[in-house]
Amino acid sequence: MTPAGPEDLVVTRATLDDWPVISGWAADEGWNPGLSDGPAFFAQDPEGFFIGRLAGEPVSAVSVVNYGADYAFLGCYLVRPDLRGRGLGLATWNRGLTHADGRTIGLDGVVAQQDNYRKSGFELAHRTVRFTGTAPAAGEAPGVRAAEKADFEDIAAYDTACWPADRPRFLEHWLTAPGHRPFVRFRAGRLTGYAVIRPAHDCLRIGPLFADTAEDAEALFAGLAAEAAGREIAIDVPEPNEAAVSLARGAGLAPSFETARMYTGPVRPFAGERVHGVTTLELG
Repeated sequence: MTPAGPEDLVVTRATLDDWPVISGWAADEGWNPGLSDGPAFFAQDPEGFFIGRLAGEPVSAVSVVNYGADYAFLGCYLVRPDLRGRGLGLATWNRGLTHADGRTIGLDGVVAQQDNYRKSGFELAHRTVRFTGTAPAAGEAPGVRAAEKADFEDIAAYDTACWPADRPRFLEHWLTAPGHRPFVRFRAGRLTGYAVIRPAHDCLRIGPLFADTAEDAEALFAGLAAEAAGREIAIDVPEPNEAAVSLARGAGLAPSFETARMYTGPVRPFAGERVHGVTTLELG
């Protein structure tokens, strides 16, 4: 019998009901997705998730989530391990890319796929390194407190300056999802950074960690460490931000995984120096 190939694959839009399958594959790859990520992801673009099936059985996935008229982010690119090498992933990928409809697309690509991404028009912006380890003893966290609903407007405005697109729908869910703990830092009455820590499959994940200065980032990280209370944590750090790399290493965390932030074209200018930890590798 001829093995099933891309001509047998049926790619349709995924729903939130499909998320446990997709996130389970991601967990098997060691990506450590958050336990409550799905609803926040789908809130941004419910039509941006795709799943491929053979004879009704899920075998592949990709997400291409649109943010406004100019930017999209690709993630969750997965094929069941026993069915790789048959063109199923590429067929799913191509279906997902049509959803971007001319937008610049960003992604965080694993090392093994980066050459393939270049062939699809993606160019390297920088490396992102995942640092993991036990949360250190909490230090001083002056000006840091748990975020309140009254802070959300300030957080959304701050986030817009730190990211290539506005994403209020995503943030509304990200800040309030079960288990997600957002923190803010104020100095002289002005928001100078915010961060979120959340439960994931293997440990707690930090993301984002956005802050004006290294001092602001250190204070926020201390607040997160107090929340983690000696548990295992992970944070995805843009390598060009030397202060962020130093913060992770100084906390005793070690590199465990790397990706490449890549884009198909220009993106809106944003304050990359404030990004001490990216939000997610799945949606940027």
